[in-house]
Amino acid sequence: MELHPKQSEAFISPATEILYGGAAGGGKSHLLRTAAVFWCASIAGLQCYLFRRLSDDLRKNHMEGPSGFPVLLADLVDAGHVKVNYSNGEITFWNGSKIFLCHCQYEQSAYKYQGAEIHLLLIDELTHFTRFIYNYLRGRVRLAGIAVPAEYKARFPRIICGSNPGGIGHNWVKADFIDRAPPMAIREMSKSEGGMLRQYIPARLDDNPTLREFDPDYLSRLEGLGDPALVRAMRDGDWDIVAGGAFDDIWRRESHVVSPFSIPSSWRIDRSFDWGSSKPFAVGWWAESDGTECTVNGERRFYPRGTLFLVAEYYGWNGNPDEGCKMLAVEVARELLAIEKQIFKGRKVNDGPADSAIYAVENGKSIADDMARAGVRWTEADKRPGSRKTGLEALRKLLKASLQKPMEEPGMFVFDTCSHFIRTVPVLPRNQKNTDDVDTKAEDHIYDMARYRALTPKRFVIA
Repeated sequence: MELHPKQSEAFISPATEILYGGAAGGGKSHLLRTAAVFWCASIAGLQCYLFRRLSDDLRKNHMEGPSGFPVLLADLVDAGHVKVNYSNGEITFWNGSKIFLCHCQYEQSAYKYQGAEIHLLLIDELTHFTRFIYNYLRGRVRLAGIAVPAEYKARFPRIICGSNPGGIGHNWVKADFIDRAPPMAIREMSKSEGGMLRQYIPARLDDNPTLREFDPDYLSRLEGLGDPALVRAMRDGDWDIVAGGAFDDIWRRESHVVSPFSIPSSWRIDRSFDWGSSKPFAVGWWAESDGTECTVNGERRFYPRGTLFLVAEYYGWNGNPDEGCKMLAVEVARELLAIEKQIFKGRKVNDGPADSAIYAVENGKSIADDMARAGVRWTEADKRPGSRKTGLEALRKLLKASLQKPMEEPGMFVFDTCSHFIRTVPVLPRNQKNTDDVDTKAEDHIYDMARYRALTPKRFVIA
């Protein structure tokens, strides 16, 4: 079995948790199949689990076509060395090794694999999975009762994942594998993050010489996708966008992200809030232009009345994407007051919209009541039927207006210190069943906070 040099790097790497990800056509799925076959043939008794999120995708990607398992293993099957059980998705080798073809559509489905002993975990399209599913399956990766040959002993157990940008898991995959270290760098993770060595290997179209040989016009078809964001994601493996996402056609970091500046005294300042405990909460402080000039990077500028600037944020997470820190409402309120005292130095911060969930009464108390007693009050956000659709449209309208030169309508900008907005909002995918909304399974808490503010009438806009 011959491997392309780039693919071979994944085999010789000492890392045990690898993402081979990026461009379409990079041979990622083929790599996972050949890795499974290569190591099952080399290590007696190896238990290899190959996952796709959906069973239909598993079958189409790995059991059909000219490079699927049946074709890849045809000679070994004919010789009686390998048996393929199509009904239960198991491939058994002469030496006792097995490839289990698995799917895990729902988070609760992960518990089916509680008793599994996975020596080699392969996950195809990692960004289709939630972080919980990945972490749970990673917890099943262990090595016991198997004699690994000396040349492989230091490399098992191990995980290899393949993926394009996009999907509900884009943010956590990007945060865990892409953003923490340069490509190819190997780093040891903490015990709370699995304690394994981790490596990101970029996938490029050039990594698949077979595709270039048999279909030299494939690159042209990628160029012809039309949407520039989709082209960058599929051609270049660009992880800074999500093709087909809620904002990728209008978000421009170079235009929407600005350096902090002194907020004119006549501008209104308020805040918005999306509550969370096991999931992150998100607070944003907003400055609304009244049309008077401000000084940005030493230049005098005027923004249309009603233009919003996200000038600060407070994100209640535990350091892991989409995981909350479980702070009490009173503790959150006290922290907000401390932040406001430090940033705004006595300027009035007006009450702003908050998630209506904080007004739910339990045992005679609500989160809103607890925060009010600590000195932080809110107005109730618009969460009427249809508000998610209108909220997305309102945010898109503001961001689009900011691209006009000169601006004629109120727009929206973000201070470059608001890292969680910049990290999560531009890459939010749309809901596949309702494209007028974002995917609520993605990390959308900063987005919800911003959506509440976008739906709040602008004080300085003249009707």
